[in-house]
Amino acid sequence: MPIPEDVTGFELDADVRQELKSLPKTLADDVARNLVMVARLLDGEAEEAYQYSRVALRLASRVAAVREAAGFASYMTQRYSEALTEFRAARRMTGRVDLWPVMADCERGLGRPERALAMAGEPEVKQLDKAGQVEMRLVAAGARGDMEQFDAAVVTLQSPELASSAVHPWTARLRYAYAEALIAAGRGDEARDWFAKAAEADTDGTTNASERLAEIDGVEFTDALDPELAEDADEQVEAPAKKRGGDIADDRVIFEDEEDVEEYYDEDDLEIDEDFDGVVPERAKADKADKAEKAEDAAADSDAKVEDKDEAKG
Repeated sequence: MPIPEDVTGFELDADVRQELKSLPKTLADDVARNLVMVARLLDGEAEEAYQYSRVALRLASRVAAVREAAGFASYMTQRYSEALTEFRAARRMTGRVDLWPVMADCERGLGRPERALAMAGEPEVKQLDKAGQVEMRLVAAGARGDMEQFDAAVVTLQSPELASSAVHPWTARLRYAYAEALIAAGRGDEARDWFAKAAEADTDGTTNASERLAEIDGVEFTDALDPELAEDADEQVEAPAKKRGGDIADDRVIFEDEEDVEEYYDEDDLEIDEDFDGVVPERAKADKADKAEKAEDAAADSDAKVEDKDEAKG
């Protein structure tokens, strides 16, 4: 696979570069550059990262760092069986236990939560650092949830790390997992506070605690950059205007200042008749003529009726 020219391989940590010194120089450089691409793409383009990891694996399958990188690329693309194989190989080569929690999570991914729980009780867990132990607790709680043991999942996450007010890299994820476990256990009224605590600790946006909190509070967010939403908003603005105006053209002129008014009207138009009684003269004449015409019609009808009666008598 193509690798950008700016990737040299020296971007890797010193301990990884040290491992690669067991390889011939040219081969070590090729492997290093592929590992850099894995690291760059793992979070955003996991499938591409996986392809680079396979290249590195073909070139140097006996290097622990390569097996570990291949394991994480497989894990991120949900190839849990491959990931477990690579993690086990890396652990055999190094003797390290820090991969124990992610290996247990691979068991969950393979539909074997009981194996993940068994691993949570193994001696290797005690060898983990604090972050590793919290990660193992999260995996164990997830396994409980997989088995629909929701109350047990809540209890699994209850720990000094959860109760602590100190914020660590894993604090937001731990609080978020606890909130979700509470909801699954039917204790949604308690979950809101823990989503709020998770959001408070989640300065890097590793969880969607803020969105879950807003969802509980009934707050809806809209994307201002979404063209469909913008179009809907325009339609909602135009609809009332159409309803008010209809299809009738509006020829009215709106003036902004007194000068515009003076230009449009003559002085005679602006004179005020102090004796004006509210009735337009032209309209009054028309109304009077209309009444007179109606009176004449009524009189004619009356005369016609009298004549009809006289004829009937004769």
